[in-house]
Amino acid sequence: MEIDLLEEAKKRPFAEKMQLVEDLWDAIAEEAAQRPLSPAQKKLLDARMKAHQANPNRGRPAEEVLREIEQRL
Repeated sequence: MEIDLLEEAKKRPFAEKMQLVEDLWDAIAEEAAQRPLSPAQKKLLDARMKAHQANPNRGRPAEEVLREIEQRL
């Protein structure tokens, strides 16, 4: 007998569904962190690092960018 996990999850109370989503996302993030970068990802990161090293003052602090985004919402 096969259990349809999605259908079973849909039957749970809202708070349990939210916790399930959080737990599942944490598990996905943990698994993803263990995987090696693909050649394309490594190439992109190397290019971005090179661009940053060539002009380190070009970027802005993350806090500033996030604050600007929040103000637009």
